[in-house]
Amino acid sequence: MEINIKILDLRKKLNDHNYNYYVLNDPIISDSEYDVLLRTLQDIEEQYPGLVTEDSPTQRVGASPIDAFESINHRVPMLSLENAMDSDELISYYNRTKKGLRNVSDIDFIAEPKLDGIGVELVYENGKLKYGLTRGDGIKGENITQNLKTINAIPLSLRTNQRPAPNLLEVRGEVFMLKDEFKELNNHRSDSELSIFANPRNAAAGSLRQLDSSVTASRPLSIYCYEPGEIDGEDFDTHQDFLNALTDWGFPVNNEIILTKNIDEIVSYHNMLEAKRNDLPYEIDGTVFKVNNIEKRNTLGSRSRSPRWAIAGKFKAEQVTSKVIDIIASIGRTGAITPVAKLKPVNVGGVVVTNATLHNQDEIDRKDVRIGDTVWVQRAGDVIPEVVKVVQSKRPSSTCRYKLPSSCPECKSEIVRPKGESVARCHNLSCPAQIKGRIKHFISKGGLDIDGFGEKLVDQLVEKNIIHTFDDIFKLSFDELVDLDRMAKKSAENILASIESSKKTTFAKFVYALGIRNVGSHLSKVLESKYSSNLRRFQQATFEELELINEVGPIVAEGIVQFWSDESNLAIIDSCINYGIKFEEASGPISQKFENLSFVFTGTLTSLTRSEAKRIVESNGGRVNSAVSNNTNFVVAGKSAGSKLEKAGLLGVKIITENEFLEMK
Repeated sequence: MEINIKILDLRKKLNDHNYNYYVLNDPIISDSEYDVLLRTLQDIEEQYPGLVTEDSPTQRVGASPIDAFESINHRVPMLSLENAMDSDELISYYNRTKKGLRNVSDIDFIAEPKLDGIGVELVYENGKLKYGLTRGDGIKGENITQNLKTINAIPLSLRTNQRPAPNLLEVRGEVFMLKDEFKELNNHRSDSELSIFANPRNAAAGSLRQLDSSVTASRPLSIYCYEPGEIDGEDFDTHQDFLNALTDWGFPVNNEIILTKNIDEIVSYHNMLEAKRNDLPYEIDGTVFKVNNIEKRNTLGSRSRSPRWAIAGKFKAEQVTSKVIDIIASIGRTGAITPVAKLKPVNVGGVVVTNATLHNQDEIDRKDVRIGDTVWVQRAGDVIPEVVKVVQSKRPSSTCRYKLPSSCPECKSEIVRPKGESVARCHNLSCPAQIKGRIKHFISKGGLDIDGFGEKLVDQLVEKNIIHTFDDIFKLSFDELVDLDRMAKKSAENILASIESSKKTTFAKFVYALGIRNVGSHLSKVLESKYSSNLRRFQQATFEELELINEVGPIVAEGIVQFWSDESNLAIIDSCINYGIKFEEASGPISQKFENLSFVFTGTLTSLTRSEAKRIVESNGGRVNSAVSNNTNFVVAGKSAGSKLEKAGLLGVKIITENEFLEMK
């Protein structure tokens, strides 16, 4: 009994010290004193292993290395944010938001730094950390629980002395590395003759994806939390209330977050953070503004990729000078030729850049970029390196204007630039560069996502004339693979197994993998919904039929018709089907019983969870919101229903019991 009390006391002290250090930023003991407490607890738990619990501070590291990360769906998609590239676009967004809310006069926005880290989601059930995920593709992420547990700032159990833990709590945050700790890590790796990381974000990303959590534990990772996923058992009227709750529960929240009340304060905050970005102890690449009121968020809603109630204000890209060593013509999967400047290596915004896009011949002519020039380079949107302008005063006298080649550097076919277009193309579909590009797109994560099938493997297979079209992937044999450079027997077996498992896919992923011009992952899902995964119906679609589909314009429709009019494309797709490609049934509404109906759930449900209730509504064509508004059709009241019930009464929204809801389905 005394040992139990001792263990509980030590755990409480360690958790309190973590809270003081990471949340309050006010440590009351030294690191060495903390280590003594932790070692004492470890020693006791080694003597009494039956008293060890999953949420003990000693369990942050120690799990055996794993073979791979499993994928788990996010209950609520982790959407991207729309970008505003300057103050004018922030103002335009603010005006759109006011219009979307019928020109209400008072819109508060939560303003926060846009951390340059790795987005994650932490899932707690009954106050205990259940698992943690990467953002992934926004729909599903990788289970990196063991690695996230090594970050001391993440509570393994929620603090409940100020407010109770909800039944389910999903918290989104950004894992990052402080600048000083990043430098120290790189210095240590350099002293140990290990490769160094390009920037803190890459270091954080690499650390989180270690299969051995002890490696992650050796890296100085931090986290700030800022957004909810699904919550069952707690309701919030504003985002500010949620942030306050995060602190109460023991999560670190960025102290640069403030409430802004008008567009002047929004622009001022953005400019202030941009001015001090280099003085902050962590990397940021912009600001984020979110509508504070939850009801107003629900009124604004979301697009397919981003919420209408939030926007990211991007900072001006950092610019540096470098020298153009060469200009080469790069051939893409559609035959488009993109001139690329080969640069003297230069660090731009924390990344060493050796290549920069020149876009097309018109852009080269406009900027008059030549081999040998000194140029200003920036990372467009802080991501894609591009040449901004030439430093004319440093131009060597021997330079001459650059012109794209008249024949393809890969296959020597004629380069054609259609009238009215800025992009020149190689129209030889057998061009090796295009073949490689099409196959790489086919096996990419958004496509068939064939694990272990990398770009270098594609290059080898095409260069050795083993594959020519993407259906050739399904013909590959063990003997063909093991004969390749650096290909072990086990690797060959794993690749063949991945190819086999990739045959079970979705209509949307397969359509995206085909590489039809202008048909991305979102439009692929739109087409999946329209054609109910019926490939033959899709192949026979007319231009007029396609143009009637919401979000499909004339350019997209024309591209689809052209793709299916090519007999070779039809033959390749037939071959894929013959080799065993099968579509999983698309998950859509099983009925339209709740079509155009909006539900809000409040209080504790007894017969089902909030997630199950949401699935019932959505599978019958309805939608679930977290706040009551004039657009709400039903409020489902469980036990201990809160303020939403009162608001429903004021607005005249129909209130039903949990049993009445179940009778409706």
